[in-house]
Amino acid sequence: MSFTIADLKKGERGIITDISSDAIPLKLLEMGCLPGNVVELIQVAPFSDPMYLDINGSHLAIRKETAELILIEKTLDE
Repeated sequence: MSFTIADLKKGERGIITDISSDAIPLKLLEMGCLPGNVVELIQVAPFSDPMYLDINGSHLAIRKETAELILIEKTLDE
């Protein structure tokens, strides 16, 4: 079963395993949204959009539709 960043609940972490680079804005890639990096969901805005994330120490907000394109492997160290 594959998960995406959009599947994370507040406080959960995952490791990015794959991205759909054609649909991901270059700015996210430059900010560390790359395979192998750890992502943690910090906060979700009302109506679940945008999502506020910590990716290897960088804090950024992304739209839920973009988060659904980034595959992760959930980690158990919560």
